[in-house]
Amino acid sequence: MININFLRENPDVFKKGMAKKLADPALIDKFIKIDGEWRSLKKIVDDLRAVQKNLGAESRDEAKKIKEEITENEEKVKVLSVERDLILDQIPNLPFDDVPEGKDDSDNSLLRAVLPPTELGFAPKDYVDLAGGLIDTDRASKIAGSRFGYILKDIAELEFAMLRFGMDTLLPYGFRLTLPPVMIKPEILRRMGKGKFIDGGDAFYVSEDDLYLVGSSEQSIAPMFMDESVDVSKPLRFLGFSTCFRREAGSYGKDTRGILRVHQFNKLEMFVICRPEDSEAEHEFLLARQEELMSKLGIPYRVVVNSTGDMGFDAAKQYDVEAWIPSQNKYRETHSCSNTTDFQSRGLNITYKVKGDDGRERNEFVHTLNATAFSERPLLAILENFQREDGGIVVPEVLRKYFGKDEIIVSD
Repeated sequence: MININFLRENPDVFKKGMAKKLADPALIDKFIKIDGEWRSLKKIVDDLRAVQKNLGAESRDEAKKIKEEITENEEKVKVLSVERDLILDQIPNLPFDDVPEGKDDSDNSLLRAVLPPTELGFAPKDYVDLAGGLIDTDRASKIAGSRFGYILKDIAELEFAMLRFGMDTLLPYGFRLTLPPVMIKPEILRRMGKGKFIDGGDAFYVSEDDLYLVGSSEQSIAPMFMDESVDVSKPLRFLGFSTCFRREAGSYGKDTRGILRVHQFNKLEMFVICRPEDSEAEHEFLLARQEELMSKLGIPYRVVVNSTGDMGFDAAKQYDVEAWIPSQNKYRETHSCSNTTDFQSRGLNITYKVKGDDGRERNEFVHTLNATAFSERPLLAILENFQREDGGIVVPEVLRKYFGKDEIIVSD
């Protein structure tokens, strides 16, 4: 949720930021109008209640009239409140000034490339052919429809090896390993600014229980401290693992082969709660951890700064790490890393104590950040970059102690 007082005082700043993020700036004028009406009516109700409170027992007729006025105006307030919240759900976090402006990922800015693209010396196979029947989308489609897959045997073991390596690498940095719920109440998602996740059709909904399946463990880790004041003298770092669910709305016809873009996947996710003055440093810290993981695996990758048209709705700044995929002869996104500033914490009311110059404590909103450690996409990059001409796959050295073998030879 955005800072409403700041919006009221700086509507032009929001219009400019929304235009950069390809949102409709006209929503700001619409919000200012409805918000003004909402505030006026609330004041009328408050004033009427004050009068009502001071009426004597002999003023029955006047009391009845005031009660009717209160009821009438409260109904109007409710209607305006719904309209107001619907608009707020469509106002994204404003991008930082150093974020490149653009319409999509073609306008992302290259920060650096690490390791040259893999030269195999032969025509590469894609990961689906390399895995043979160990990535089976045909059978999965029979029981669940498109964009699902079975991951079997050595490929499944390789995923667990990768996840274990990720945990062993990251936990010494002070992360708290967390297994969060994978279902969440609609009002919680909206409070943390995920209305677009719901309204955009990307969320799976369980109507009988009025719950949504999470699209990332971040969505259920962030609300853990909802309506609480937390100690962030040091950043609170979480390493969450969960199965994630996304409809992939708007991706019709994209990446239909294999499991690069699916409805269900596993993910190890970094999440941080910190003071505002620490969030930019934590953002760079999280990116460094992503690069450490990829470098140790030996996968060629590059880092881009996402343009305003290719960043998360709640992000003020976002990096993507993209792995080289030989069969596609291009880089593909495997990790995202976002600073969401106080956008989530305002709605969730997560605060920390700050002592003012007068010695008194006040509450301020924390900043939150999220970053992929490992989803299943790096697994696919491993298969392709470490393939041999005979169809075998060399296991990255850092994974061998977890996997127990130096290579994978797929057999029917």
